Amino acid sequence: MKHKDALRTLKNARGQIDAVIKMIEENRYCIDISKQILASISLLKKANVQVLNSHLETCVKSAAFSDDPQEIEEKIRELEDVISYLNKIV
Repeated sequence: MKHKDALRTLKNARGQIDAVIKMIEENRYCIDISKQILASISLLKKANVQVLNSHLETCVKSAAFSDDPQEIEEKIRELEDVISYLNKIV
């Protein structure tokens, strides 16, 4: 399964977020909370890269070796959409 690394990373992020929630409930120091939130964001970004790499290695590669130009164009459009979305949130 290609998504195994992303799944593990997301589970780590979930644990990190649970810890942040607990920190907020305990009224911990704001800077400490912020650092943990940033660590969670980093894990989510890492999981996204892992999912996109998996997509490139499987779906896009499969389309590239197919004889179906529509399939290739579809995968290109999908990647363009993701790149466009990434540019909006950065």
